[in-house]
Amino acid sequence: MSILLGVDTGGTYTDAVLIKDETTILASAKSLTTRSDLAVGVGNAVQSVLNDSGVAPSDIVMTSLSTTLATNALVEGKGGKVCLVFIGFSEKDVTRQGLDAALKGDPLIIIAGGHDHSGNEVTSLEEQALRDQLKVLEGVSGFAIAAQFSTRNASHEIRVRDIVRDVTSAPVTCSHELSAKLGGPKRAMTAVLNARLIGMIDHLVGATETHFKTIGITCPMMVVRGDGALISADQAREKPIETILSGPAASIVGARWLTDETDALVSDIGGTTTDVAILRNGRPMIDPDGAMVGGLRTMVEAVSMRTFGLGGDSQVHLSREGLAGEISLGPRRVMPVSLLATTHRDMVHDALDSALGDERGQEFAGQFLVPMVENSTGLSARDQAVFDRIVTGALPMAMAVKTRIDLGAIERLVEAGLVMQAGITPSDASHVLGRVDVWDRSAAYKALSVFGRMRTGAGEMLSDDPDDLARRIIDQLTEQTAEVLLEAAFSDERFDGRARDLARHILVKKGMSHHRGVVSLDVGLNLPVVGLGASAHAYYDAVGDRVNAQMILPLHGGVANAIGAVVGQITMRELGLIEGAGDGAWRVFGEDGPVVYNDQEEAYQTLRNALGSQAIIAAKQAGAADIQVRFEEDVQEATIEGRSVFVKGSVLAIASGRPRITV
Repeated sequence: MSILLGVDTGGTYTDAVLIKDETTILASAKSLTTRSDLAVGVGNAVQSVLNDSGVAPSDIVMTSLSTTLATNALVEGKGGKVCLVFIGFSEKDVTRQGLDAALKGDPLIIIAGGHDHSGNEVTSLEEQALRDQLKVLEGVSGFAIAAQFSTRNASHEIRVRDIVRDVTSAPVTCSHELSAKLGGPKRAMTAVLNARLIGMIDHLVGATETHFKTIGITCPMMVVRGDGALISADQAREKPIETILSGPAASIVGARWLTDETDALVSDIGGTTTDVAILRNGRPMIDPDGAMVGGLRTMVEAVSMRTFGLGGDSQVHLSREGLAGEISLGPRRVMPVSLLATTHRDMVHDALDSALGDERGQEFAGQFLVPMVENSTGLSARDQAVFDRIVTGALPMAMAVKTRIDLGAIERLVEAGLVMQAGITPSDASHVLGRVDVWDRSAAYKALSVFGRMRTGAGEMLSDDPDDLARRIIDQLTEQTAEVLLEAAFSDERFDGRARDLARHILVKKGMSHHRGVVSLDVGLNLPVVGLGASAHAYYDAVGDRVNAQMILPLHGGVANAIGAVVGQITMRELGLIEGAGDGAWRVFGEDGPVVYNDQEEAYQTLRNALGSQAIIAAKQAGAADIQVRFEEDVQEATIEGRSVFVKGSVLAIASGRPRITV
């Protein structure tokens, strides 16, 4: 019997799951994510599944971790101070492809060197200038190195890496190790982000491994990559950038394992967001343009995922445009009033009772502010004054707002993560309707009663029935979820027009309702939808009906990320390029530089052999067993004077296998 442990650290919860013989779930658990030390939340979740299952830590033969740490760090602009060594480029290249945004003012060293598109050296490397500048750097936690056309000849990046290691003790990232594609500034940006994350991921992986060993789990740990594949903990330390979108990727792998569906839309609803991806032929679709994170397009292969600001804790808004009083959700997440009342019962109920007893109506009634940190630095005088009113403990929003100008300060404090707003959410509506019963239902009922007193554009009260208002909120969640699923589908179809506009077009809306008039309209999804997330069972049956699709809600969908973390395969990819070098000649690019062949098949076979060996070595280093290798090849030709001429081509070697397990 083999016992596998999967762990996922999300923004709100850390999930853990124990699986026996890769077929049976023994136990699953959720624990609050501890942002100050993620390993604590991991430890709490792991201890819960051990207690529930009775499994001894020494019986676990494999562990794997998926994490949002890298993604969140880049979105929030966190990470270590890095230095970019930019070889053969100019100052103007720094402003291209988001490189300056990635650097954020960190040190930059530009030196002569680099190669041309054929891999020939353009300028000799300025080694002494590099050494001189390295000696005066201070406080740098890592280095990124990017040379012009290094994917055609990596010798200058490799030489600079050796020099940096000789002069400093900081970790080094070479851009050619992260991507074989052209586009120097974009490769440099990806290398910078990788270097920035190394210390952070190393700390998480190290702390988690240490905790596992302390409680008696001694097997090696894997980490989920952004494309859903597994890599070793050491590989994650070297290339942490590859773990961006690790959590969403794990959820897709988990969906495949839970349902056996090969083609489906996968929709994962959390407290803050809904993530939608498409499963094709049993594999998650990969974004061909590279993962987008924090507004920056990287060269990292990751799942093609669309993320929407819509979740169970999305803020409920009332639009006063028009007369009807339209309700909308998100994109901001707030703390549900029913949850806040579990820790601040008297304060919440007193404020809601006061609002219900005031016939004039209170501005900001039913809204609260919660401090997320104990102190702050670098705030303006006004922002600090507002923060000082909140930092002593959660309070009604009206008590923090002395003038209208304070609203701007509160907005900035919320954006900075120093303060969290609390208000009504779909989670509160679910408590009112009895769909969920984990927090304070009476507080949710009162909060919806207060919200219902708000006036529409026609001057009428929104609702005098909290149950009716709760149903309207849930209906709005259904409608917006249907829209995001359709948007993801239209994006995949690549119809003319923006996917977002098409998903919300009146003809699509009528088609989903099977309009029958002079025109007959039917619209629906042609793939089943797999609904994941702890709240999917509460909401997604209605979503399936709305988009006219089969809705699949797997039993353990609430911990699909943790499941996907441990049931995936190790997959290593190595890409090589070939270009025409004149009549009867083919130039193959490798790490040691270009080599010209006079036979096309010899060129391709040489590249296959080299890439296949590299992919197998990387897979073995990751801990794979029973490795299988397949190749994907591309040839691009042009017709010149009636004959086909080879222009360029590529070979992609893919080595895959399950992690080696010793029972």
